[in-house]
Amino acid sequence: MTVNQIIKRAIERLSHEGKLLTPDFYTVAFCEEAKRAGILIEDCDHVERFLPMLGSKLQDEVRQYHVRTTHELVRFLISRLNRMNPTQCAQALNVQMELTKKILEAVEVLHNKEASTLAKQSLRVMQEKSSPERIEHIKQSWSNFLTLYDESFLQRLSVYGKVDDSDLQKTVESLSLVGAKSAATSTDLDVVASLMIASLVPSIASSVNDEIAGLSEELRRDPVLITSKSMIGEIKAAIRLRISLDRASLKDMVVSLDTVLDKLSMQLIELIERSDNSTTEIHGIKQDLERFEAEEKGYDFKTAHKKLYTIAVALEEKTEELSESLKEPSSMVQSLAARVSVLEKDLADAQQASYEDFLTKLYNKRALDEQIKIKEAEYERYDRNYSVIMYDLDHFKEVNDTYGHEAGDAVLKGFASVLKNQSRNVDIVGRFGGEEFMAILSNTDLEGAIILANKVVENVRKSRFVYKGQRIKVSVSAGVAERKALPSKQATVNSSDERLYDAKRNGRDRVEPKPALEG
Repeated sequence: MTVNQIIKRAIERLSHEGKLLTPDFYTVAFCEEAKRAGILIEDCDHVERFLPMLGSKLQDEVRQYHVRTTHELVRFLISRLNRMNPTQCAQALNVQMELTKKILEAVEVLHNKEASTLAKQSLRVMQEKSSPERIEHIKQSWSNFLTLYDESFLQRLSVYGKVDDSDLQKTVESLSLVGAKSAATSTDLDVVASLMIASLVPSIASSVNDEIAGLSEELRRDPVLITSKSMIGEIKAAIRLRISLDRASLKDMVVSLDTVLDKLSMQLIELIERSDNSTTEIHGIKQDLERFEAEEKGYDFKTAHKKLYTIAVALEEKTEELSESLKEPSSMVQSLAARVSVLEKDLADAQQASYEDFLTKLYNKRALDEQIKIKEAEYERYDRNYSVIMYDLDHFKEVNDTYGHEAGDAVLKGFASVLKNQSRNVDIVGRFGGEEFMAILSNTDLEGAIILANKVVENVRKSRFVYKGQRIKVSVSAGVAERKALPSKQATVNSSDERLYDAKRNGRDRVEPKPALEG
């Protein structure tokens, strides 16, 4: 592995852990990846080379505080030199701990749900004298909060008056009169917003565009937005998009009938021309058909339907004497009808396949992405917690290399069967890609998700995977994350993926985090 590859993996590691790309974080990540790759980097061993120069007590303290870089070692030694005496240091530490507790207690009563939750967790960690790993986790959660905090919601209040983002109380007080007026019209805004959302749903197209769906969700959460100038512009654009979707869907519907209409028209015209007993009325029908062919592009769907229906009725009334002649092309009409039936079935199968993995018959990644969006909306609207489990088959490349890709496909289908059988009816399971699978568990906390993940790992361990008489040893690793412990949907998915990475690194055939490490 080259140094450039190690650098790339170090940057990806920081992204997975949700850390900023600072020199300290990058140095730690780079050295960890170099160590995993079995490459000795001299700059990564400075701390280990300096440790023997320190006394045994200092060495123990360095390891206890997880000093990993030369910069951290220098700061640690400077802090040791600055200590006047143990008593004074202990007093200063106690004062700092009390100050930190008071700050957390103050944050806990602020009007921010996420910050209050983090403050409660931090106080609990301090009171329980938790391990350095758990303290590091809480510290990273605060870092994530500061990085991802979005104060754009304050700008929504700008329609009522001046917003002071440095003093929330002053902002609320300045908007109190406007709030009294808007209270009387809040019900009206809810009704208008509901009507607007309904009007954005395409009337012909089978699905809603993501852009329209996102705008509808914004209006549903905050109907007051409908009064802002920027939102009016977005609504107009969404309406144009809705009309465009309907037109495109209508065009697809008409195009799907073109072949059948063309062949039917040709057969009818040919039949009329061959008849020796053609009457004036039949010639009139022929002229109507020819006129319809020439003007077809100018018709809308309803007009075309009405015109064809009129021609069909006239043909039925005026051509009874041609009944014998119609027997000849009847087989072709039946063939066309059969073809339409086959096309309809193919269309239904294609729509089903767009959400189904072709090999395992589980949900595919596209379907999983849509399902987790639904769970995230339920979490935001009703506070319904959910958990995510990421599974990855261990040493799957060796299975392909040793037994062939057909054996690999058989193993994937076998694991999919185990995963489906061990999951509940309400759980959503699918193939995320390659040999990686995902499970989305509704109303399930971290502990419950770990139990289910362990059941799957244990069943895979006990199952017999046989291909052409050869038994293939299969195991699976899993990573688990809980939504309410993380700031966003994407952070939950990333965290479960990172725990999966930990399971691989810690020996595979296991679930991370382990229950004993939580709490």
